[in-house]
Amino acid sequence: MPPNDEVPSVSSGSPEPSAPAPPARLKSTDIARLAGVSVSAVSLAFNARPGISDATRKRILQVAEELNWRPHRAARSLKGASNDAVGIVLARPARTLGVEPFFAHVLSGLQSRLSNEGIATQLLIVEDPQAEVAVYRRWAAENRVDGLVLFDLTVDDARPELIAGLGIPAVILGGHGAPLPLTSVWVDDHAAMTRVLAYLAALGHRFLGHVSGIPSYQHTRRRLQAVADARETLGVDIVSVATDYSDTQGASATRQLLEASPRCTAIIYDSDVMAAAGLGVATERSVRVPGDVSIVSFDDSILTQLPHPPITALTRDTYALGTLTATELLHVMAERPEPRAVQAPTPDLVLRASTAPPADIDEWRVS
Repeated sequence: MPPNDEVPSVSSGSPEPSAPAPPARLKSTDIARLAGVSVSAVSLAFNARPGISDATRKRILQVAEELNWRPHRAARSLKGASNDAVGIVLARPARTLGVEPFFAHVLSGLQSRLSNEGIATQLLIVEDPQAEVAVYRRWAAENRVDGLVLFDLTVDDARPELIAGLGIPAVILGGHGAPLPLTSVWVDDHAAMTRVLAYLAALGHRFLGHVSGIPSYQHTRRRLQAVADARETLGVDIVSVATDYSDTQGASATRQLLEASPRCTAIIYDSDVMAAAGLGVATERSVRVPGDVSIVSFDDSILTQLPHPPITALTRDTYALGTLTATELLHVMAERPEPRAVQAPTPDLVLRASTAPPADIDEWRVS
């Protein structure tokens, strides 16, 4: 017997080689050593934070790329580092958003720009502003997102101060051009609405309808202010009807305006969805467009281009608006600059077959 009662192993052939141990996972210390920098420099490079030169950042990222290394997500979260995610919370009815081209185009532009940096968007639709605020607080406590995009800025909106206090980098899509606690990307809705009103007045329209969005939104207030100013400067009579941007309320507002006295000879809609719905109401009532009533829409999606007649609209590149907003947010996330207001181009008016000089309104009748 072998010593210590050991039983010799029996092999029918050559001994099987033992499996190699799996390679140890690279750590940030390895990347720092190979790049000749400190561990903190590696963190700054991967979180797009200031504190290192562009050349140092490039060297660190190149070393990491060659070794196919990325920071461990859990470790980054514990350190308060990047999650590679931007949050968007919308307090609007999901059904309304589902048919609204504006949001689809803006979100596409946002995601396209963010994807270039390896950042995803996390979209959440909630029922009301209180639920929206609760989400922001929870995300901040859980370090869930690296940045936020805020939509639908309202009059006396408390969200900018709240987000600034939570310390989450954020950009507002909207605003009024005046200083805010957060950087904003805004469009001059007053100037855009004035263009429409001046055009219709030049055609000879004197009794106008306006199917507006939600009155508490700042961009709606600017459009309504332009309407009020036009009553004085252009000598036109305008009736505004507030809606929630849905096709249902857009259609209802159109019926109300077509039944008004004096009858409106032109109607302006704050969204393409409502303009398309309004055109449908006119068709069902045998009201000729533009012979009896002219129609103009804000935004310029496929909904204004496909109907017969195609609808005159204020056009803007909403996809580019999304990419501009994302670019500003990336800048805020990387540099934490002082808030600023970035003005996007004012929409241009594209003339189509839905507008014409008014006919004698006594020649037509609303059935």
